[in-house]
Amino acid sequence: MMVQVVCLSVAVLLAAESAASAQPTTAAQYPNQMVRIVVPFSAGSNTDGQARIIADKLADLWKQQVIVENRPGVAGTASVTKAAPDGYTLMLTSSGHPVGNVINRSAPFDPVKDFAGVTQTTVVPAALVVPLELPAKTVADFIALARQKPGTLNFASAGTASTSYLAGEVFKQVAKIDIVHIPHKGAPEAMTSILRNDSQLYFASANSTTELIEAKKIGIIAVSSGKRFPPLPNVPTVKESGLPDYEYDSWFGVLAPAGVPKPILNKVSQDIARVLRLPDVAEKMRAQGLVVATQSPDEFDALIKSEAERYGKILRDAGVGAN
Repeated sequence: MMVQVVCLSVAVLLAAESAASAQPTTAAQYPNQMVRIVVPFSAGSNTDGQARIIADKLADLWKQQVIVENRPGVAGTASVTKAAPDGYTLMLTSSGHPVGNVINRSAPFDPVKDFAGVTQTTVVPAALVVPLELPAKTVADFIALARQKPGTLNFASAGTASTSYLAGEVFKQVAKIDIVHIPHKGAPEAMTSILRNDSQLYFASANSTTELIEAKKIGIIAVSSGKRFPPLPNVPTVKESGLPDYEYDSWFGVLAPAGVPKPILNKVSQDIARVLRLPDVAEKMRAQGLVVATQSPDEFDALIKSEAERYGKILRDAGVGAN
């Protein structure tokens, strides 16, 4: 009889511990286990580099392991929607995210409804880079060449739904030219296609181009932002180059699966902002040409919704993703 009572007591205790561990983590307790940051781009990309800097500092701050997992493409983004909405799976992505399901109609997620904004991390303009041998040294030159040879010039991207694709597709529509999109598995591969003249235009993150430009390995015809990029002060914007309706600033930011409790989202947002303000982190971002730009979860949600509507319409009107 005593043995049965003892066994029953142990079983009750184990059940109670199991039930307690199953309870959602509160913001005060978060995080109490490893946190995973999914990057839907290849290792070595701008997104990956930022994720690793942020992950290292969050690990120090939280006293928990924070790992970066590269899962390029739609599959990587979709995997986040399947994760438990507890804050232990995050995603650092780029400004192509809001139109991911427009570009790829078979994408098994809604970029607005299936995600919760955490914070923007940085912004950076795109540099319109071209092969040195291309007989186009300005935006006007490139547009004229594309109109002379419709459907024969290629523009590279780091993949569908990437910032480089979206910037290029919007440029194509605003300039009213017929150029062919060539997706790649990541930014290094896209840049290689320019170096080899396999593609004739690539909207590269401006921070990744300065050394190649200085070494005269690639050409640059403009930057996509509304204002000139300080590290490249002599390079005009697309607006200045004859397309006043074109402006595109790419951003990077952190998202979570929809349903993560708001107190946890707020804590993660505030902690990421905190590590981005650290002097050594700020210097690393500046060295890469990135401008730190954090937001509250509500502000980031509003940005994503706005861009999903704005750029989604542009792409749908152009027939992108219709197949």
